[in-house]
Amino acid sequence: MKYYVVDAFADEVFKGNPAGVCVLDNPIDDSTMQKIAGENNLSETAFVVKNGNSYNLRWFTPRAEIDLCGHATLGTSYVISNYVDIGIENMTFNTASGTLKVKRNGDLYEMDLPLREPKKIELSHEIISEAIGVGPIEIYLSRDLFVVLETEKQVEELTPNFSKMIKLENGLGVIVTARGIDVDFVSRCFYPKLDVNEDPVTGSAHSNLIPFWSQRLNKDVMVAKQLSARGGKLYCKVAGDRVKISGKAVLYMMGNINI
Repeated sequence: MKYYVVDAFADEVFKGNPAGVCVLDNPIDDSTMQKIAGENNLSETAFVVKNGNSYNLRWFTPRAEIDLCGHATLGTSYVISNYVDIGIENMTFNTASGTLKVKRNGDLYEMDLPLREPKKIELSHEIISEAIGVGPIEIYLSRDLFVVLETEKQVEELTPNFSKMIKLENGLGVIVTARGIDVDFVSRCFYPKLDVNEDPVTGSAHSNLIPFWSQRLNKDVMVAKQLSARGGKLYCKVAGDRVKISGKAVLYMMGNINI
């Protein structure tokens, strides 16, 4: 199969979040996809196969399949538009999170994802402090734990204890966020339960972050940054019960997987 690695939410290589994209002629079994994702050892490997006028899309971490991944959807859209159905601007993906649409606008790819509003929960601040290294203001839960801090600097300087984080009972991962200085909000995202200690740029987390900060800032259109070492910028919008997330992407490599 053809295999691509795309740096998503980036305008130059070695930035943003690298996603593996496997382009299939026909579906393959789950076990093989999981082994390929483990061998690739990226935070996500996407598997895409054409289905009429749409595409079937699945996402695997090195350890397990997940139900939603933004950066690998962006990476897949980049590959399809540039190397598979060259020049296509509107793409529809059939996924575990329903139908996802992506629109290409020049070098920006706008993803239409489900809005997932986090719900406030009662959880020991001390337990969270031990896991992330700083005391939270508020704690919420969606698919992931959602932790609000006081300042952007706290988010940037976090030194998580992953051995404690992996023992947290709530959530698949941990999203840490604060109001931004030169953007509307910032975040970092951690998934040690999936063998991804820190995800460089996490589109799916913004399904939670966008509605949360939209209400706090009273804005429907926002710009966000993920403060990982690689970093990434996301252009965000609330659209009813959906969110729209736009970003750029850059090809790092292409090749063949032989199995």
